[in-house]
Parts: sequence; C-alpha cells; structure tokens
Amino acid sequence: MPALSRLCAAALPLLLTACQSGQVVKFSGPTMGSSYTISYVASGNGQTAVLQQGVEEILADIDQAVSTYRDDSALARFNAAPPGCMPMPPVAMALATHAMALAQSSEGAFDITLLPVVDAWGFGPKAAANPVASWSAPSDEQLAALRPLIGMQHLRIEGDSLCKDAPIQIDFNSMAAGYAIDRIADYLSSQGIGNFLIDVTGEMRGEGLKPGGAPWRIGIEAPLEDTRQAQKIIALSGQSISSSGDYRQYREVGGERQSHLIDPHSLRPVTHRLASVSVIHPSAMQADGLSTLLMVLGPERGLAYAEQHAIAALFISRSENGFETRTSRRFAALYPDGN
Repeated sequence: MPALSRLCAAALPLLLTACQSGQVVKFSGPTMGSSYTISYVASGNGQTAVLQQGVEEILADIDQAVSTYRDDSALARFNAAPPGCMPMPPVAMALATHAMALAQSSEGAFDITLLPVVDAWGFGPKAAANPVASWSAPSDEQLAALRPLIGMQHLRIEGDSLCKDAPIQIDFNSMAAGYAIDRIADYLSSQGIGNFLIDVTGEMRGEGLKPGGAPWRIGIEAPLEDTRQAQKIIALSGQSISSSGDYRQYREVGGERQSHLIDPHSLRPVTHRLASVSVIHPSAMQADGLSTLLMVLGPERGLAYAEQHAIAALFISRSENGFETRTSRRFAALYPDGN
C-alpha cells in the first residue's frame, strides 16, 4: 500500500550525528510494498529490539486485515464475497467509518470502491501483475459496465460487520499507512517513548523534539518527475503529514498524462493542473485520506474544501511558468514564516 508521493527527512546529517552519539535510534523494514522507518530518542538501553517487534506486529496485523495484494486478508475475503454482511477486524471497521465520512462530506469525491476502475486503467493490483504492454485504456462501454460494481452508497456498517448490497470491492490504500502511523504512535507512547518521528511509505508523524530541543524537520517534496528535492521545509511536532500527487504514478498516452487518481464521477483519471497536495493533521489517518480527497478535487475545489473544513493544506499546481504554490488559512497559521 505505497504512498502516492514522498516526504523526505530534512537535516539528515543531524539525525545521523545523533544516532552516532546514541541519542537518536533508528530502525526500519519493509511494509505495504514500500518501507517504514522509526527514529526515536532512546530513554534506556535494549529498547530497540522490543520496539521493532511491537511495530512489526502492528504492521502485520494491518496487512492481514486490509491488504489487497494477498488473497488471505480479511478484506480480500470481503471483496470476493457476494453482497451481504461480514464481520471484519477493527482495522477495517475504523478505516471504513472514516472513508464513509469523507465520502459524505465531499459529495462522493472520496470513494474506496473504485478498485475495478483503477484496475481497468492499469494502476491496480491486478494490473501490477501484468506487463504494461498488455494494457489499453478502457472504452466508454467498459466503464459503463463497471458502474453497477462501484459506489459508496452500496457500503454500510452494522455493528462489527461490514455490509454491501452490490458486488463492490473496496481498497483502503489511501488511508492504511496513516492508520498504521497512528497505531505505532500510540504504541511508542505506551512504551514510554515521547520523542519520535514515524515514516510509513512516505507518510510521517512527529512527536516531541530531537536531542537539544530542536524539532523534527521534514521536507515536502517538489512534484518533479526526474529528481527529488524539497519544495518546503517544515517542523513537525504533534502533527502528521501526508502528501498525494500525480507525478510518480502516471503514464503518457498520446502526449497526455494519465494520473492514477480516478474521479469517481467520470471514472476517468483526473485532468486538473494540481500536481500535489500535502495535509497537516494531528491524525495521520485523517491526513492520509484528506490528501487523496483534495488531490481528486483539484486546485480550486480542493482549496475550497480545505477552507470549509479548516484543513491545513499546501497545494502545488502546474502553471505556464513552472509551479504555483497556495496554502489554506489553517496551513498559513501553523507555519506563518513558511517553515
């Protein structure tokens, strides 16, 4: 479940120096088709092995519950089942509840039932298993045939069960990394760790401070296709950040860019000029879902939604002169000096 775009750790030499002095400890590993990294200020010896085991148990629990890349996950069984209700793990219930709230507040712009459409456009798990040469854009008739198989109106919650009244398939990839970060943050706090930076597939959450009282600082990546550089450096303490963009996952067809992000109303890739959006929020799950939602809405409707809901968001759009940056009022209030 990789993130749609990347954030990068700023002032990396400072982190490495801290590691050498024994003040900051880092561990990492693979997850969700990408990787995770935990940096924390150690409060005693011998913590790392225990913490890493706890973190990886959380990630394994989430993967077993909601992965779309394994046939034995709870979500895979739900997607393969006929219409009806099925008891689901707390992970899936929490993500479904949040997804339904985002869908309602955005008039359907956020939709986790688009898996067949994403596959049809060559960006889903089925397409990933096939060579690119075998892919072609779906026809109007093929998209029309998928209409009965999608739609958040077909999804509901009854107690601890997830229910569907049509053969829909759901995909939590737009929120799962953020959910994982929140779970890991709660776990680290329960272990007496109060100063840490969590990175799961490029989504991040920072708590407390680094040794010496400096904040965790991260770079919001510029939406460049052939290089990685920071567009903006910000401090991250008590906040999470998620970025979504179309500059890593896309294809060129007939000279036109086709984004991996699908508009639920047209069932086609979004075509606006928004290249990336970053959301700051105390909850990484909230930031993760909101960054995808705002990216689908585009530069104008996305900014209007962010203002209406007091969301801290940074929008980077393509223009004739390169890139244009705009921020919501909430983002400007959090970072009045731009960092």
